Amino acid sequence: MVYDLVLLGIFLVFTSVFLYLKRKNLKREKLLFLYKTRLGIKLINYVGKKYKKTLDVLGYISIALGFILMGTMVYLFGRIVWMYIFQAEIIRMVKVPPIMPLLPYLPQLFKLSFLPPFYFTYWIIIIAVVAIFHEFAHGIFAVHKKIKVKSTGFGFFPFFLPIFLAAFVELDEKRMVKKKILPQMVVLSSGTFANVLTGILSFLVLFAFFSLVFAPSGTIFDTYTYSIVGISAITSVNNFALENPSYSSVLSLLNETGINEVKTGDLTYLATKSFLEQQGNSEKYVFLYDDAPAIKAQLENTIIKVNGISVKSREKMGEELLKYFPGSKITVTTISNEQEKVYEVILGKNPNNETLPYLGVGFMNREEGSVIYKIIGFFTSFKNPNIYYKPIFAAGEFIYDLLWWLVLICFSVALVNMLPVGIFDGGRFFYLAVLGITKRESVAKKVFSFMTYLFLLLLAVIMIFWAINMFVK
Repeated sequence: MVYDLVLLGIFLVFTSVFLYLKRKNLKREKLLFLYKTRLGIKLINYVGKKYKKTLDVLGYISIALGFILMGTMVYLFGRIVWMYIFQAEIIRMVKVPPIMPLLPYLPQLFKLSFLPPFYFTYWIIIIAVVAIFHEFAHGIFAVHKKIKVKSTGFGFFPFFLPIFLAAFVELDEKRMVKKKILPQMVVLSSGTFANVLTGILSFLVLFAFFSLVFAPSGTIFDTYTYSIVGISAITSVNNFALENPSYSSVLSLLNETGINEVKTGDLTYLATKSFLEQQGNSEKYVFLYDDAPAIKAQLENTIIKVNGISVKSREKMGEELLKYFPGSKITVTTISNEQEKVYEVILGKNPNNETLPYLGVGFMNREEGSVIYKIIGFFTSFKNPNIYYKPIFAAGEFIYDLLWWLVLICFSVALVNMLPVGIFDGGRFFYLAVLGITKRESVAKKVFSFMTYLFLLLLAVIMIFWAINMFVK
C-alpha cells in the first residue's frame, strides 16, 4: 500500500506537469479534455489494410458477439433491477452506489471482503490495457472499412483532473455515417470484441499463473452452523426474559459486539447483532447460530492446522477431526493477514450422531447464491472456494489479483459498452440494427430514444431503492 500510494503521488505530479506544459494542445469536448496525438496510427493503418480477409471474417464474428453481449447485458440489467427492488440484504452487504466509477481502493473503502484489493497500480495498468486495445480495434476495423483515422489520444475528466484517464481514436465521422449499416456495426462492435479477446487471453494467463504459483495450504469455511428459529419460540436473550418476542425486541437486547445467548425453552443458540441485522426485519423466524465450539471460540475462517497437522482441504479437515471424540480438547490454527493464531477448542457432539465430534463450521452452496457470487464464482472457477491457497513467492498474490481484475474489467467493459443506450457504442449499434430491420429512420430514432429513456428510468429506480435500503430503515 505504501509503494502504491507513492506511485499514485508520482503519477499525479507527472500528469499535472504534463498537462500544464501541453495545455495549448488540450481540446474541450463535452465532459472531457482531449489530448490528440498521432501515436499508433501507422500500426492501425498497417493492420487494417494488410489483413483484409481475416478482418472480413472477424467483422461478422464481432457483429454476432455484439448482439450476444447486448442481450446478455439487458438480461443482467434486469436482474440487477430486480435485486435492488426485492433483495435489500444484498444491497446492504455491497453498499457501493450503483452509479460509481471504478476507483482505486474501492473494495477497501467499502470493506467489500468478497473482492480482492484494488490498488492504483492495478487501475492504471488495466485502464491502459483495456482502453488501448478497445480503441485500436475501432481504428483497425475503421481503416479496413475505408474510414480515415484522424488522430489518437487520451482524455481527462476536468472535474477530477488529472486522475481519470480515457483513450480515444478519432474517426472521420462524415465518412462513417455514409457507410452502409453493416460496416458501421462492425466498427462499433469491434471495441467490445477486442475486450472479450483480451479477457479470454488474460483468463488463460491467470489460470496458468495460478496453477504454477499457488498451492493448497488450508481450509476456508464460510460461516458458523446455524438453524432457523421461530421468533415466537424465543424465551430469553442474554438471560433477559421475553413474553411477547418480536424481531425488534430481540435485536434491541443484543450487544453491539460479541456473542449473544438466545434461548428457546431448553435449547440455546448464539447470535451477533450484525448477523441478525443482515437478515432484515422478519415477523416469523430468524436464523441463529448453533451453540457450537467454533463460534464460542470465534474461530477465524481460514484453518491451516488441527493439532499441528496441516489440513489442506475440507475433506482433510473432516478426516482429522474424526480422529477425536466429543469432549476432546484440540488446537486449531488459523491464518489471517499472514498472521497465525492458535485456539484451544473442546469438540461438541454432532447433532446428527452424538458419538461423532462437532466443530460447527459451515460451507455455502455458491451455485444457489446471488448474482454477485455467481459472477465472482465464474471468474474463479479454477479455484476451490473452500481451499486456502498460498503463493510460492511473495509477489504471487499481488500479480494474481492484478490478472483477476484485468479479466473482470475486460468482460465488464465489453458488456456495459453494448447497452442499447445513447452514450455507449451499443446505443448506436442498436439504432443501426433497428434501422436495418425497419428501413425507416424515423422508427429507428423513436425506438432508440425509447430504449435510452427506459434504461435511464430504470437506473433512477435503482438509485432510489439503493438510497432507501442504505439510509432508510
